[in-house]
Amino acid sequence: MNRAPWQSPKVIYTLVFVFLSGAAAGALAMRLSLAPERHRPTLYWKEGGDKKISLERFHKDLNLTPEQDKEMETVLDDFMTYYQTLQAQMDDVRATGKQRILKILRDDQKQKFEKMIGELQNKPLR
Repeated sequence: MNRAPWQSPKVIYTLVFVFLSGAAAGALAMRLSLAPERHRPTLYWKEGGDKKISLERFHKDLNLTPEQDKEMETVLDDFMTYYQTLQAQMDDVRATGKQRILKILRDDQKQKFEKMIGELQNKPLR
């Protein structure tokens, strides 16, 4: 049977092995080289005083005009509103999922489940 060289099982397996090795090496390199802090979601400011400090710094460091200051504040307010809305939706999804799980567990399982959830919540992010 005449096959094209690229259809040989040895060639295909070699290509798959090289691809998977490269993907694994890349994932490992990214995991080891990037600081864990980069993987944590962070806000540029929180409600209250931090927002004023951020806007002042943007104004100073970027040399914003008064019009740009107003637009920047609007954009940051919109971002914060959007973020808070998403956070509320995520909290609802978590609560609904937890309630659904609790409905299918026995009492002894519910206690273990609550303990597991508590341990996960207290575990520091990597």
